[in-house]
Amino acid sequence: MLLQIHEPGQAPAPHQSDPGIAIGIDLGTTNSVVSILKEGDVHVISDEAGNRLIPSVVAYANDKVHVGHQALSSEGEKISSVKRLMGRGEGDLKSIAGQLPYKLASSEGMVKLEVNGSIKSPVEISADILKEIKRLSEEALGRRVTKSVITVPAYFDDGARAATKDAAKLAGLEVLRLINEPTAAALAYGLDQGKEGTYIIYDLGGGTFDVSILKMEKGVFKVLATGGDAALGGDDFDHLIAEKMTQSVTNEEEARNVLRHARKIKEALTIENAADGFTREQFNTLIQPLVKRTIDMTHNAIDDAGVELSDIQGIVLVGGSTRVPLVKEMLKSTFGFDPLDDHDPDEVVSEGAARQAAALLGEGDHLLLDVLPLSLGVETMGGLMDRIIDRNTSIPVSKAKEFTTYQDGQTAMMFHVLQGERETVEGNRSLAKFTLKDIPSMIAGAARIKVTFSVDADGLLTVSAEEQMTGQKQDIAVKPSYGLDAEEITNMLRDSMASAREDIESRLLIEKKVEASRVAHAIDTALRQDGELLNEVELKELLDYKDFLVNLAEKSESRNEIKDALEKFEELSKAFVEKRMNKAVSSALSGKDVSEFEKKEEEELAPCLK
Repeated sequence: MLLQIHEPGQAPAPHQSDPGIAIGIDLGTTNSVVSILKEGDVHVISDEAGNRLIPSVVAYANDKVHVGHQALSSEGEKISSVKRLMGRGEGDLKSIAGQLPYKLASSEGMVKLEVNGSIKSPVEISADILKEIKRLSEEALGRRVTKSVITVPAYFDDGARAATKDAAKLAGLEVLRLINEPTAAALAYGLDQGKEGTYIIYDLGGGTFDVSILKMEKGVFKVLATGGDAALGGDDFDHLIAEKMTQSVTNEEEARNVLRHARKIKEALTIENAADGFTREQFNTLIQPLVKRTIDMTHNAIDDAGVELSDIQGIVLVGGSTRVPLVKEMLKSTFGFDPLDDHDPDEVVSEGAARQAAALLGEGDHLLLDVLPLSLGVETMGGLMDRIIDRNTSIPVSKAKEFTTYQDGQTAMMFHVLQGERETVEGNRSLAKFTLKDIPSMIAGAARIKVTFSVDADGLLTVSAEEQMTGQKQDIAVKPSYGLDAEEITNMLRDSMASAREDIESRLLIEKKVEASRVAHAIDTALRQDGELLNEVELKELLDYKDFLVNLAEKSESRNEIKDALEKFEELSKAFVEKRMNKAVSSALSGKDVSEFEKKEEEELAPCLK
């Protein structure tokens, strides 16, 4: 047993509690990194094998969850790049480039995935990654970890940010603050090297590209502008190589193998002139258009920041994909100087998060000001968006604007909260709707309605509307429909803490019964559409075993018995499923039509500018 000893007169007062420790997490699309600040130095936490990069991959197999490198070698169903789905609905998937290797389940709000016979949201899968990060941190530090700072892409909208906080809560982590990934990198470079001035933070990761223009002055880090593309990264380089290597693949496993090989070629070409039949010159030709797109977006961010190229004092490289020589070459030829790469580009974001975490616990006094990635406003007459807070405004922030009624005697006003840069409602994202009632009956234009938008340090929004004469007020914390509500989170937390074995076994049995029912239904549907792919013997064998499986699931109380039957059925149907895989995934990814609002009612309730 250890006894803490203090010098005379130096013992802490009984009410003084340990402020604890907070970890900095770069929750990446391809890899995640976790760091902590100890005695002024940042330490990256490794897994049991000494790996500092934790693949953002989760595998579900035999009622077990594997994360990171264990997931990569697991035989279970693997989910990767789930970060791209955070806070997204089915309609949003149209904006994501490439084919997503997921089986999507029909759902309202945030998309959900079919994973090894169960339905999981991106929030739950991300929570499993964060649980592993929490476990590794606690083992490395020898103490409980409950606080964190988590980084997100600069272009993560309100829905994706809320989903990230939900995932952390499910993992047992309090989020002290969400900060933009490029901003975290700037914090690491600025504090370590004490450099001041205006910098480009160029962040090219596996799945996303972010660029920020930051001004560092007297210990204050202010983001002047942000830009980027949430669906552009080094993974796209891999796809280009893979497409050059082969014209077609027959199944999902073959596609993964081809991409894995392509990634190895890319990594080899960062240090060699040739690899496996590819030359660096060929590779550069393939990716040059994508790199140019990132530089064009960088120029746009510079314009948004209102600075000249001559004001830029350096370019900070972030993200493993910045190791590609062509990236550095094109940046140098464009801006006239070598980019800064003193820090490991894979770890610098986590380092900045760790420093910010320490500062929030009182171990530093550096002020970090982030900005809104997109403008916020409300719908006004004619289906237009009126901006209340412009993009690139420093947060936290609160701004207000006055509106008035449209019709004589109007006693209610509906507010449609929007996010985006387009002039019309259709071009922007709908965040929430609420109605202010009991407005005094007046002639049109006489009422004074003050609408206030408040954004906290995490970029989360609260909107209020107040009638100035009576003080009648309505407010709403804008929780996007793609997030989880408080009751859902409470139930999930309660379930995750359940320790009674009988309850766990009951839940697992039900999951297997549901899985059996789902599989049988899926096969029925598939056979109706493509039964001609099988001969008579194969068809009869599949149908007979399907009937057996359904009957077993209805009567059996043995999870293992159903599990064994499912595995045998999977083996029987494997060839048939592989032939239909591409068609099924394509069908699942297709968007759904959304009904339009009733225009007449909208016009009657929509606010008018005062």
